[in-house]
Amino acid sequence: MAAAMSGLLLRALRAALPAPATLPAVRRLRTAAPRPAFAKELFLGTLRKEEVFPYPEISNAELEEINQFVGPVEKFFSEEVDSKKIDRDAKIPPETLKGLKDLGLFGMQIPEEYGGLGLSNTMYARLGEITSLDGSIAVTLAAHQAIGLKGILIAGTDEQKAKYLPRLASGEHIAAFCLTEPGSGSDAASIQTRATLSEDGKYFLLNGSKVWISNGGLADIFTVFARTEVVDKDGKLKDKITAFIVERDFGGVTHGKPEDKLGIRGSNTCEVHFENTKVPIENVIGEVGGGFKVAMNILNSGRFSMGSASAGMIKKLIEMTAEYACTRKQFNKKLSEFGLIQEKFCFMAVKAYVMESMAYLTAGMMDRPGFPDCSVEAAMVKVFSSEGAWTCVSEALQILGGLGYMKDYPYERYLRDTRILLIFEGTNEILRLYIALTGMQHAGKILTDKIKEIKKGNVGVALGEFLNKLRDTMGRKVDYGLVGDRGVVHPSLQESAKKLEENIYYFGTTVRGLLSRFGKTIVDEQLVLKRVADIVINLYAMTAAISRASRSISIGLRNHDHEVLLTNIFCTEAYFKNNYAMAQLEKYADENLDDSIKKAAKQVLEKRAYTCSHPLDRTF
Repeated sequence: MAAAMSGLLLRALRAALPAPATLPAVRRLRTAAPRPAFAKELFLGTLRKEEVFPYPEISNAELEEINQFVGPVEKFFSEEVDSKKIDRDAKIPPETLKGLKDLGLFGMQIPEEYGGLGLSNTMYARLGEITSLDGSIAVTLAAHQAIGLKGILIAGTDEQKAKYLPRLASGEHIAAFCLTEPGSGSDAASIQTRATLSEDGKYFLLNGSKVWISNGGLADIFTVFARTEVVDKDGKLKDKITAFIVERDFGGVTHGKPEDKLGIRGSNTCEVHFENTKVPIENVIGEVGGGFKVAMNILNSGRFSMGSASAGMIKKLIEMTAEYACTRKQFNKKLSEFGLIQEKFCFMAVKAYVMESMAYLTAGMMDRPGFPDCSVEAAMVKVFSSEGAWTCVSEALQILGGLGYMKDYPYERYLRDTRILLIFEGTNEILRLYIALTGMQHAGKILTDKIKEIKKGNVGVALGEFLNKLRDTMGRKVDYGLVGDRGVVHPSLQESAKKLEENIYYFGTTVRGLLSRFGKTIVDEQLVLKRVADIVINLYAMTAAISRASRSISIGLRNHDHEVLLTNIFCTEAYFKNNYAMAQLEKYADENLDDSIKKAAKQVLEKRAYTCSHPLDRTF
């Protein structure tokens, strides 16, 4: 009842907002020329500061609108959501699901013309901070709209949108994303589910099984990826992946029992089976054979929100844990007075601030006119935030000691719930390879084009490269224009900005050296690529924090001095980590133990066991 009232309140508040002159009745797609990618340019040692400075802002009308949503959603989660019960029963109660639907939370990014809230990426991220307070609910909502229906939203026809989105927006229908199979996890291209075109060409017969499907037992609508035969340009038949909208009512759709999981226990996860399911040809998403691209676009577009969701959870953890640390006494002192406890709170605050900064910078970039490719930025947010959330929850539990380990407190549940973040929506190992290889491919293409120009006799390009090398040998002063009289960074952050500039320049030099050294075989150098990814993730994190803190102090936000402090702490630590990682990437570096690591792992894996003798095997 309370949720229904909240839903009515949300709609009433929206109706009371400023007239269309200030806020359009329908938030339309913003179009403009494609924008250059920020993160990829870092691999060239280039800083496109106009893309990230000043820090993105939403309009006053949008700010007012999102603030109207926040209150009722927070009230619902604090009063109506029993996370302990959801975890214990491994199920979200029907009345809680109904409340979420009444609040419009199943249609956050579906356009208003189809009955959704039509939120921008930034506004979606803000509500994600609240919905993340219960891991099971967060996953249920994300599986529905961040991936389940996203294919219809970004690649569907007008007819598909009109047919499916209204009932998905209201929550009358729930969506699921069906890609993973028993033999196909991170290697999405290896799926075996098959869709065969009927003789009359009117429908496909779908056969196969999918595993680990969130919402699999609840869903009415499935986005399913299957192999189809496609006639290639040369006239030959080839197997290619196609994306389909599949209704449960098509028949032949069954699901297994819910999986008994470590965490996010209240979310529904199960196998989904398709047996001779007839799918009309008009239910193909995009083109026949174009499904792999659809799948990657769906996954790439949703990862950024993990930053705000994780930050929302950590901020709540800090609040709960600080209350305990400031009242609990040991050795006649409050826990909050001990240096090792203070270190943990600083760690959590820095992580929350940086992941929040990365998430809203990325959301702001995605909301700009044009079609910016933010897939690398979104992947970086996901890796940084998921690992930050996992370590922060562990530290929070540690502060409570034995109490944190007890089920009477929520810390152990948060620990179990956050572990999945490093696995789903692309494992962090795969995403690190994606980040590094995408950036290095971009850099390689640009550098190859330069070499071609030099070979053609382009004196300007050749002279530019010669002068760059000469400056390096003479001790270059790196200056990207972040600081100084015409700089974009506030003076209180200039030391951090200088560290960022230096790191970016020498990262570009490092990438050039790696491409020259390994060439195309770089794809097989996973330990190298991991370091490359870690460096560029840090560079993006430093950029986001500096940009945000500069804005905060410039417009006089409360506690802006605390933001500056957190930013300077993070940037100093990241700077030295980056320098060490770049030293490891030098040829013949003493710091690099890759060969030894591979050798040790090979010896273990050959025996499939720990091979060292036990110290009590025998005496001398």
